[in-house]
Parts: sequence; C-alpha cells; structure tokens
Amino acid sequence: MQNIQIDATAQSVISLLFKDAKFDGFKVAKGLTKMIFRPLQPKDMESAYLPVSQEQGEFFYKTIVENEFKSIVEFGTSFGISTLFLAAAAKETGGKVITTELLSSKAKTAKKNFEKADLGDYIELREGDAIETLANFNEPIDFLMLDGWKNLYLPLFKQLEPFFHKNTIIYADNVNMADCQPFLDYVYANSKVYKSRKIHQGKGELIVLS
Repeated sequence: MQNIQIDATAQSVISLLFKDAKFDGFKVAKGLTKMIFRPLQPKDMESAYLPVSQEQGEFFYKTIVENEFKSIVEFGTSFGISTLFLAAAAKETGGKVITTELLSSKAKTAKKNFEKADLGDYIELREGDAIETLANFNEPIDFLMLDGWKNLYLPLFKQLEPFFHKNTIIYADNVNMADCQPFLDYVYANSKVYKSRKIHQGKGELIVLS
C-alpha cells in the first residue's frame, strides 16, 4: 500500500485519544474482574477505552482510500477512535460511515470527538442495539468493521450479508476471543463464499468474497 497521510486535524485528535487510552488499563481490568462473579455486561465497560491500534487504524484508512470505498459500516463505536480513521478515509473518497454504539454515554463522547476532528459530516452514529439500529439498513456495503460485543458478530454478519458485493471487505477485530468462534466457524464453513486470513498478530480477521 502507498503511504497515505491522514488529515492532520483528525490525527491530532486520534493521538490525544490514544494517550487517554494508555491510562485506561485500570478501568478495563476493573470491568473484567466482574466476570469472576457474573458475565461481563456492556455497562461494565462504560468508561473504558477499547481502541484499535494505530497500525489497525491506518490499515482501515488505506484500504478504504485505495479501494475508493464509500459505504462504510462499523459495529462498536466506543469513544470513536476507529471511527475517526474510517471517517478520515470517507472524507477522501466522498463516502460516509454508519457506526453503532449501545451506550449513550459513549455515544455522546464519541460525537464530541467527531466534531473536534472536523469529521462529523462524514459520520452517522446510531445509538442502541446494533441488531435494531441496522435493522432497516438496505445499502450495498463496501467496508464492514466488526468490533462490538463478540456474541453479536455472527447474527449481525448474517443480517448484513445481503448487502455485501464482490468487492466488499470485512474486518473483524479481537477474533482471538472465545465468543468470536461461532462467527469464525460460519465464515470458514462457507469457504466457497468467503476467503479469510488473520492479520495484526492474529487479532484481526480479514474477509473478502470469493
């Protein structure tokens, strides 16, 4: 891939968010310890950053720009770090990002981050359960990013499948987590439809149509 520079304003906001995320380990650990007593719940991660890496973000950006993708869907906004990479690319291609976030507090903060990065015009944030917020989605998808609750990867993937086309690219993050296995099993079982490979040290699964 060629070396493509992300918009300076967007990159400045992304860098600040990454700095905040570095001090976030305690919140994440505190939320995860609750799994000892009960299943982890979205509310447990309300204040926690769960960002992609700079490497992943730049990969999304370059993939979208080089393929001139315009229709981008993201499952799992959190505070919007990954969304900013996607939207910076959409700005270059004349596209738009539809992103979903379950928690109101995170959605509110993400919207502020989008405005700080001057990318709000390229993002539509749908607040609520992604299965519901994307229920009426009916557009071809160029790039799909899966990074929300892992047990929803498979049902959401199936829900959006009718809108994939021969050039659609799907990226699923954190596929090394156990809850992603049903999703991976489905993709691998449909090898005549999908080709996939792990990237980013096995953390991500890159999927294209055969």
